[in-house]
Amino acid sequence: METTTDTPWLTAPQQAVWRAFLGGTTLLMDRLDRDLRSAHDLSMAEYEVLVRLSESPDRAIRMAELAAALAHSRSRVTHTISRLEKDGLVRRGQCSTDGRGVSAILTDKGFAALEQAAHTHVRGVHAYLVENATPEEFEVLGRIMQRVVDDLDVNNTCD
Repeated sequence: METTTDTPWLTAPQQAVWRAFLGGTTLLMDRLDRDLRSAHDLSMAEYEVLVRLSESPDRAIRMAELAAALAHSRSRVTHTISRLEKDGLVRRGQCSTDGRGVSAILTDKGFAALEQAAHTHVRGVHAYLVENATPEEFEVLGRIMQRVVDDLDVNNTCD
């Protein structure tokens, strides 16, 4: 049995912040997802794939690299790409640098869909998050979350 004497239990104020963080991130992501689905028939996961592809050279990324960039399993990314492919927003092709690899490629139709959805998404991020913080608070939030990403990414390199 694991000993509990080394557990750094949260103080009441830390617990309140943690619960606010959980509730806020859940509601924020759910609302952003709902906005994209209702206006553009895209989920947040699909939107993020389109964004990543649009920012890549030739609008293409190897499937394994896309999964790593999104911090999703390969099977989840494959499933998301399949849905996008069915709608003609993405296609799969041979990796230009490695004939064995498969890349996801953003189509012109996918880029046009992203251009429309981006307005909905950015308006939502601004209304639901940015407007609820001072510029200083927003900057602090970014620094904290980047440290979390860096710490967890470093600690997961052996997975």
